Amino acid sequence: MNSSIYILVFVQLWLLSLPCRESVCIPSERETLLKFKNNLNDPSNRLWSWNHNHTNCCHWYGVLCHNVTSHLLQLHLNTTFSAFEFDYDYHYRFDEEAYRRRSFGGEISPCLADLKHLNYLDLSGNYFLGKGMSIPSFLGTMTSLTHLNLSHTGFNGKIPPQIGNFSKLRYLDLSYNYFLGEGMAIPSFLCAMTSLTHLDLSYTLFHGKIPSQIGNLSNLVYLDLGGYSDLLAENVEWVSSMWKLEYLDLSNKNLSKAFHWLHTLQSLPSLTHLYLSHCTLPHYNEPSLLNFSSLQTLHLSFTSYSPAISFVPKWIFKLEKLVSLELSGNYEIQGPIPGGIRNLTLLQNLDLSGNSFSSSIPDCLDGLRRLKFLNLKGNKLHGTISDALGNLTSLVELDLSGNQLEGNIPTSLGVVKEDDLANLTSLEQFSASGNNFTLKSQNKLEYVGLSNTGIIDSIPTQMCEALSQQPFCWELTPIHGFLASSMGSLSELQSLQIRNNTLSGIFPTSLKKTNQLKSLDLGENNLSGSIPPWVGEKLSNMKILRLRSNSFSGHIPNEICQMSHLQVLDLAKNNLSGNIPSCFNNLSAMTLVNRSTDPRIYSSALNYTIYSSNSDIVSVLLWLKGRGDEYKNILGLVTSIDLSSNKLLGEIPREITDLNGLNFLNLSHNQLIGPIPEGIGNMGSLQSIDFSRNQLSGEIPPTISNLSFLSMLDLSYNHLKGNIPTGTQLQTFDASSFIGNNLCGPPLPINCSSNGKTHSYEGSDGHGVNWFFVSMTIGFVAGFWIVIAPLLICRSWRLINL
Repeated sequence: MNSSIYILVFVQLWLLSLPCRESVCIPSERETLLKFKNNLNDPSNRLWSWNHNHTNCCHWYGVLCHNVTSHLLQLHLNTTFSAFEFDYDYHYRFDEEAYRRRSFGGEISPCLADLKHLNYLDLSGNYFLGKGMSIPSFLGTMTSLTHLNLSHTGFNGKIPPQIGNFSKLRYLDLSYNYFLGEGMAIPSFLCAMTSLTHLDLSYTLFHGKIPSQIGNLSNLVYLDLGGYSDLLAENVEWVSSMWKLEYLDLSNKNLSKAFHWLHTLQSLPSLTHLYLSHCTLPHYNEPSLLNFSSLQTLHLSFTSYSPAISFVPKWIFKLEKLVSLELSGNYEIQGPIPGGIRNLTLLQNLDLSGNSFSSSIPDCLDGLRRLKFLNLKGNKLHGTISDALGNLTSLVELDLSGNQLEGNIPTSLGVVKEDDLANLTSLEQFSASGNNFTLKSQNKLEYVGLSNTGIIDSIPTQMCEALSQQPFCWELTPIHGFLASSMGSLSELQSLQIRNNTLSGIFPTSLKKTNQLKSLDLGENNLSGSIPPWVGEKLSNMKILRLRSNSFSGHIPNEICQMSHLQVLDLAKNNLSGNIPSCFNNLSAMTLVNRSTDPRIYSSALNYTIYSSNSDIVSVLLWLKGRGDEYKNILGLVTSIDLSSNKLLGEIPREITDLNGLNFLNLSHNQLIGPIPEGIGNMGSLQSIDFSRNQLSGEIPPTISNLSFLSMLDLSYNHLKGNIPTGTQLQTFDASSFIGNNLCGPPLPINCSSNGKTHSYEGSDGHGVNWFFVSMTIGFVAGFWIVIAPLLICRSWRLINL
């Protein structure tokens, strides 16, 4: 017996001593991946490891293998949308060019079907064949798949019936393919895929009735049919068989004939999240009992009832497990905020904005101690701030804008006259636009929104003193007058935006001590004088410096080159003179070596700003490619220099070409001379160049053809000469990009002569003589007389020709 135990122990120790087996790529599967890669476009080189030098494909980007058989099991080749978020009003916009540089393109090769053991495939967020491609039917042969995500890929047309062959598929996401299923019903074979636990068809174009057969998917945990389509639900009784359903989104659906919707949905024992925003709901009878035993999220924003109701349905106040309740945009709802809301003690998010509530802020909010987000904007609330708000100690964001609340004159914002908000020590964002009351300093306040509050004087000294210890962002409009000298006491200030006001005077010396400042926007004001050298010395942490559209004069100080973190420099539309500093190559944040890889930037032309919970709060209005957009969050992708519309002299310094991470460069409407620097081809990140309306001379450097991301170019109205470099994307630009020079070759309609002499081409909107048409006229007249003159002069020629 003892010997048996010894042998067993020995074997176990021997097995433990063996090295762990590492997954080694199967050669045939490696070759399949390489074939698949050959059909893809990969502009950001994310698949750099996919090559013969890295023989173990199990270590390649996005690849996961079985740790015993080494068969390839999963492909994660999605391009995320984390850079491009929704704002508070759910508007969505993003920089498509930046996104295309990250996403895959090209064709999904049929060789993918050779990966017989693949069970997980995520290709979401990519632009295959640009847009407009149908879902490849060969995917239906990959019957080992349990997870398939093709969302945000631009697929359109029909879903191939071969998809119905997925007998093992548990996860299917086809969402945000905006033209998928256009004019078609939800295919019946989807309703037969009974192994599905997750089905997302949101933001597709299926129309017609939601088939009752979808109720066959009894294993569903997640079902999303939301989005702007014409799907009609004559009833929702098909849901009753989905006992496992936890997430249901029927937003934007016509439920006007689903008379028993509430009774049916409340019977689902596992339902946790219910989204019925933008729905049309029929009249119903209030149930005496509710079985929403698990519901935590209920969104009924912008929901219309037939017939209309003017109150919040009482059954909502019985949902005692609710964590998030959104009832915004229901304009018919009026009267006081209902007291029954006090029953929802677990609420963390409450959105009652955009209704017609006309009471004061009620005391019933007192019991919502877990509330983090409270949005009451856009109602008809009146009176003073309720004492109840002082008890909401977990509150992070509070929006009371667009009401009729009363209080003291906002110029006393720093004076503590009301204690109602004093206990909100977790408050990070407070918006009070369109009201008139005071605000006490908050320990964690990051954002103060006071636009349209009626501030008609200088920024008050008291407010600066009261908030002197807090890191936060100011975004104030409209402001007239001067910045208070005590602004310098805001030593932790990180973002100051006072654009588009009527501030006057010189550059505020009070900002000398705000050495934590990362974003300064004083654009569109009436500031004058010179830009002081201390800006670069004292504010060396700056990422954004925007002084556009003021009356600053003098030279650009060389000290600006000490701002090594600077990513956006906008000094356009001032009266600056002198040379462009040759030390711009010290702006190291504009080089690829030091560029952030954080993708969290998006553009939005909206009025709201998203602020992250950390201290990196930035938002800036940029004029790029001739259009003004607001860029928000951490600027991880955009770098820009705009010195246009000044009186700058001298040559473009060659050192500026060291900024190989710069995206946008605008030096137009100055008095610059000399050649375009030869090294401009090294600035491989440039997307936009505007050197128009200067006095630049010489030829266009051939190296400019190296700029593969260039999508906007304007060299018009200079003294450039010679050939426009050929065989590059330069020929794809409009002729207006080159007019007003002595250039020739496509896209201009002037051929380059053998002796290299060219003529200026002004175009139809030019301010000079259109020599192209002049030369055509002269040539025609000369040719005419060469033939006709001898006939008129020589009588014998005339007789011969008769």
